[in-house]
Amino acid sequence: MTINIKSKVTWFYSLLITALLSTAAHATVLQTPLEPKTKPAQRIISLAPHITELLFAIGAGEQVIATDESSDYPAGAKILPKVANYRSLNTERILALSPDLIVAWGSAQSQVAPLLQLGMPVFFSAPATLADLSTELAQLGELTGHQAQAALVISEYEQELAQLKLEYQDRAPLTVFYQIAEVPLMSANGSTWVSQAITVCGGINIMADSLAPYPQVNAEQVLALNPDVMVAADTAELSHWQRWPALTAVANRQLLTVDADLMHRFTPRITQGIRHLCEQMNDVRHANTP
Repeated sequence: MTINIKSKVTWFYSLLITALLSTAAHATVLQTPLEPKTKPAQRIISLAPHITELLFAIGAGEQVIATDESSDYPAGAKILPKVANYRSLNTERILALSPDLIVAWGSAQSQVAPLLQLGMPVFFSAPATLADLSTELAQLGELTGHQAQAALVISEYEQELAQLKLEYQDRAPLTVFYQIAEVPLMSANGSTWVSQAITVCGGINIMADSLAPYPQVNAEQVLALNPDVMVAADTAELSHWQRWPALTAVANRQLLTVDADLMHRFTPRITQGIRHLCEQMNDVRHANTP
């Protein structure tokens, strides 16, 4: 399937969309049957930006020997050899690096299949909910020998998430349309971490009941539901809604933006993205208070 995404959108965002459309995405972390390890992995290849960030976050950055082309955070990831992009893997270079662990998107199983056939150890990353992130951090901690640091990251992440829920989820409700992509027009249903972020902020996702996790929708659906606010990663991505000035979100200038690096690259930094979204939604509440 070809997806028309603006060229300014970075590779990790393109990969996110690919993953969202994949039927391989699940609500739990997937893992290949790895043999019990007598020692932690020391030569790790990460095949997605969020994976690279997770590995560095738990203290395993020095064990990462290569990444995909768009792993750009933290700074140490930028200088590592690049062996993949969202279209393909450089299998020869991966084999030459002799990794003892490869970590890939759960939705990239077909892409990684040649490595599995060669007997390479692969862990599939597929966090789908806010709770899944803690589970995955713990699993990566086990695989890399950084259980203690992973536990600290998990604790901080869960505390920040709990604080956000305490602050915002009981505020006056706002209906929200979260635009994942403009062409095709895509949103997120209630099973996704994006929708859970809306709930944390006291919002009601108008696409929560959609059958697909990341449904393609049409403008008429959104017009009929007339959300209080609309959210996207860039103001320009919401500009097409100006054709319908009677929409509540348009009429009241309640078109909100989020940092895609924080909201769409699923790592502990997502709490920063959620807080920014919550603050913007709270500003809307205050503006609408008589």
